[in-house]
Amino acid sequence: MNTLIIFGLLIALMLTGMPISISLGLTVLTFLFTMTQVPIESVALKLFTGIEKFEIMAIPFFILAGNFLTHGGVARRMINFATVMVGHWHGGLGLAGVLACALFAAISGSSPATVVAIGSILLPAMVKAGFPKKFGAGIVTTSGALGILIPPSIVMVMYAVATNTSVGALFMAGVVPGVVLATLLGAMTWYRAKKFDYPRQPKASWAQRMKALRESFWGLFLIVVVMGGIYTGIFTPTEAAAMAAVYAFIVAIFVYKDMPLSKVPKVLLDSANMSAMLLYIITNAVLFSFIMANENIPQLLAQWLLDMGLGPVSFLLAVNVMLLLAGNVMEPSSIVLILAPILFPVAMKLGIDPVHFGIMMTVNMEVGMCHPPVGLNLYVASGITKMGITELTVAVWPWLLTMLVFLMMVTYWPTMSLALPKALGMLG
Repeated sequence: MNTLIIFGLLIALMLTGMPISISLGLTVLTFLFTMTQVPIESVALKLFTGIEKFEIMAIPFFILAGNFLTHGGVARRMINFATVMVGHWHGGLGLAGVLACALFAAISGSSPATVVAIGSILLPAMVKAGFPKKFGAGIVTTSGALGILIPPSIVMVMYAVATNTSVGALFMAGVVPGVVLATLLGAMTWYRAKKFDYPRQPKASWAQRMKALRESFWGLFLIVVVMGGIYTGIFTPTEAAAMAAVYAFIVAIFVYKDMPLSKVPKVLLDSANMSAMLLYIITNAVLFSFIMANENIPQLLAQWLLDMGLGPVSFLLAVNVMLLLAGNVMEPSSIVLILAPILFPVAMKLGIDPVHFGIMMTVNMEVGMCHPPVGLNLYVASGITKMGITELTVAVWPWLLTMLVFLMMVTYWPTMSLALPKALGMLG
């Protein structure tokens, strides 16, 4: 009965249009003061211990690094590098967009940042080159979602915090699926460009390619710094985030000199705002998880699902449907923090690997970012392209379909996610 009351209240508050974080907080407080005997002191203690995790420090640092890179001209150089590499193929500029999004995702950890940074430069260039606006918008909206699958990923850090899974193992597990999804999105781009005979760029010489590589080297090297540092054990994912922020600052201000020092306070303030918003959601989600654990809701749900006779195959299918439905009304951070603690115990009882489950949840979040009504990437892309949400939804469907096929591959072929972390000795 308490379970129904908790979720009923949460859904009712969300339907009023109230932000998720406040809905969570009000649900918890209402429940605490009216339906339970939990001492308030233990709630306060849980609030502090819940967000005292070292991994959470990675979030503001990755946000700061992404903001420095977005403002610091790194995206422009990456688009140039991607264009000289694949621009001469069918739909060359579109393929360059997919590649640039994948590269930028690997240094920013954020989907909206990737859409803004790449889309605001690439889309005008594609329209100028003769591509339909819808084609470019579809590519950037969906490829931007690579920001939460290709490590470093803020959503993966959230999942790690919610389930006590290794952040390093999750980051490494995201590499192969990220490359596979980028390849599939590129294949769809190439196919549609060939079918509709969209323009191609002249083939770049090796001298031009080397020049573009030299210009984008400092941005690309950040991938080596973050992933190489975590893999070799030089630093933890949280320390890698701090390194990334310092490195991005130096590259934007002193190496590329695209960003004046006077702009730094604004970047710091924007990053602080976004970090505060996410930390507020985390805090309320920690309290919500505490209430659920106190009422034994995850254990009861786990037992109920097991009693229904759900095996791993049907359970994973049910989780996918649930997460895709949640993606209709909530943004990724909230979904992970609310649903991961509930679904995780069931997955463990069914023998599903926690890292594989985390990657599957992350891919679901990607799909959710690209479909209405709450697809964050759609709104960001709408701001850049000045297209309506309905028009954008029509534009993204071929790539969205590709992502759904990929979701099935990730769900039922765990080797794709687990092979790399196993090879690196990060999994038992």
